[in-house]
Amino acid sequence: MRNKKLIPFEVIEKAVAGEPEAIGIVLKHYSLRIKYLSKYQGHINDDIQEGLKAQLIKAILQFRFDR
Repeated sequence: MRNKKLIPFEVIEKAVAGEPEAIGIVLKHYSLRIKYLSKYQGHINDDIQEGLKAQLIKAILQFRFDR
């Protein structure tokens, strides 16, 4: 049985290769976590949220499978 909470490996491969659609899927997968982490004094801080998205994209593009 396939776990729906995991991002398929094929999507991760495409995201690491820089495919915008795959990166969007990864961002969507983590969107609730990003919103939760970007809360400041009970409200979502857009600057924090955009910073977290940028950090995630940077980490995706720097990821290497050969290590």
